[in-house]
Amino acid sequence: MSGNEIGVVVFGAGRWGRNHLRCLASLGALRALVDPDPATRAAAAETWKVPAFANERELEAAGLELQAAVIATPAETHSQVGLRALELGLDLLVEKPLALSVEDAEFLLAEAERRDRILMTGHLLLYHPAVEALKALIDAGELGEIRYVYSNRLNLGRVRREENILWSFAPHDVAAILHLLGALPVEVRATGGHWLQHGVADVTLTHMVFPGGQQAHVFVSWLHPFKEQRLVVVGSEKMAVFDDLRREARLVVIDSGVELDHDGRALERRGEERVLPIATTEPLLAECRHFIDCCRDRRRPLTDGHHGLDVLRVLAAAESGLPRPTRAPRLEDLRHDRSAGA
Repeated sequence: MSGNEIGVVVFGAGRWGRNHLRCLASLGALRALVDPDPATRAAAAETWKVPAFANERELEAAGLELQAAVIATPAETHSQVGLRALELGLDLLVEKPLALSVEDAEFLLAEAERRDRILMTGHLLLYHPAVEALKALIDAGELGEIRYVYSNRLNLGRVRREENILWSFAPHDVAAILHLLGALPVEVRATGGHWLQHGVADVTLTHMVFPGGQQAHVFVSWLHPFKEQRLVVVGSEKMAVFDDLRREARLVVIDSGVELDHDGRALERRGEERVLPIATTEPLLAECRHFIDCCRDRRRPLTDGHHGLDVLRVLAAAESGLPRPTRAPRLEDLRHDRSAGA
């Protein structure tokens, strides 16, 4: 489907915003961009041949025909910029995390619903063809009863100041696990440590227990000697491994396990490993296309605002025992401040 019916503005033309600009341009939906940095703004405008603005006031004054916005600004500004875009009457795709507090996410979702605007969260893994295939395997019962899931997202670097590793890396994996298991956890706890910056965790391990007895953990770190992005699902019949860094065999189903014999002895079973063919569709392109389709057809996105809020509630519960980063101002206070100054 061409995006010509929907005009989209991208807020944030930095490292990740550039990818949104590229995908939306390929879909014929890109109409404008907003970035406060003059050099970044000028370079993006030259590349994509669209009008560029320093802020939402300049954008509004230009009077462009726009229906939607992508918020790809730094995480601590997501909720604030999202609110401003809603005030312009635009549907929203907000990059993960939706906000840096549950309260701000709730406020943003309530504002979107009050204004009858679509609010979608950029949880990219749910649009990855390997995760789609893994979800189909689980739903079809091929793995048997799911026992536990674990996910490692590890790297050296990309250290943030305004958000800790939990809020920077873990939203991807928490979102995927909630989607794969189709439920919210009934118990969440986490441990972690901070060595580089006081109060900003560098490493966290989050453990979740789900209503059906399934368990999951998410290990994230930016203090790791090598990069790893791996998700493992263990079922009563088979196991599955999604390794996003492998060019070949990204999704493997393993017919192995441990069973008890009549005497209660554990018997190891090792079967074949089967590589599942995975589509080569770029996840971000699929996500942007889904957003445009939802805006056009006025339907609920797969990763809507409620899904984004569920992820934040898990992160907030996990963070209760961790050092907290500096939070962005609450949206409700921000709106009151602007009204008072008007």
